[in-house]
Amino acid sequence: MHRRTFGVGLIAALGTTAGCASGPHVSRYNGPPVTSVVVNKGARKLYLLNETKILREYEVGLGFAPVGHKAIEGDGRTPEGSYWINRRNPRSQFHLSLGISYPNTADRAAASAMGARPGGDIFIHGEPNDQKDRRRAARVRDWTAGCIAVTNDEIEEIWAMVQDGTLITLRP
Repeated sequence: MHRRTFGVGLIAALGTTAGCASGPHVSRYNGPPVTSVVVNKGARKLYLLNETKILREYEVGLGFAPVGHKAIEGDGRTPEGSYWINRRNPRSQFHLSLGISYPNTADRAAASAMGARPGGDIFIHGEPNDQKDRRRAARVRDWTAGCIAVTNDEIEEIWAMVQDGTLITLRP
């Protein structure tokens, strides 16, 4: 994945750094609100939108078997469809993470019809904290178990910009 550098406008929009010295340095965001998040799995892109305007764009890594909708636990797929950002984990094993409301009722029913569990714990997250896992992730494009991965700097920015309850749409 590539690190992106944003200009002076981002620095002005983010404001001051918050947080303690031992944890991630998450900046405050004072720009237009993020009204939705869109992931285009085929393009490996995540977009933060204010209505129809793209505020930020990121390259992403996906599950190790990214084609198709996540159907069952362990299939390595990243879900497709509409969900919500529903939780935050500041102590993630992947720097920081924002939870996605997968599985929904339909996902549970579809997995149950196959005699399986749908899986869960799908997040937008940063790089692995463990150095060995980080080296492996750096060598493979799609390395997660079904999550959406960005760099640590990028998840800090996304964390600051995206509020719980934001709609996220994951497209093929």
